[in-house]
Amino acid sequence: MTDEHGTEGLTVAQMAERTGVSGHTLRYYERIGLLRPVGRSAGNHRRYRAEDIEWLRFLLRLRETGMPIARMRRYAELRERGAGTLRARMEMLAEHHEDLRERISLLLGHERALEAKVAAYETLIDAHEGSETGEGAG
Repeated sequence: MTDEHGTEGLTVAQMAERTGVSGHTLRYYERIGLLRPVGRSAGNHRRYRAEDIEWLRFLLRLRETGMPIARMRRYAELRERGAGTLRARMEMLAEHHEDLRERISLLLGHERALEAKVAAYETLIDAHEGSETGEGAG
């Protein structure tokens, strides 16, 4: 990846555009250790690599599925320590997957309850509007 100036890597703005994450969030993720220290250009501007994009997309998936930042940081720490942490990382993801499945099940139950409530209101509204229409017709 080369930018318009021939410098390797993506700028903060380019990374933000590719991933949908604000520059502020990128810098925050770097500061708290979710992103590895980002390389710098000769002008000391951040330059993200292709592997940073994939890692960030994975982090976003974890976040969007409800993993707390503290657990994401723990996962990132394990990742930095290398292959010796594969089992621990797999166990973290398996636990998160189970949590996600439980939340999905709970949300599906909430969805069914809301569908039933909306249907009940539709029935009441139809009955109410039908009775109003019939009253004034005579």
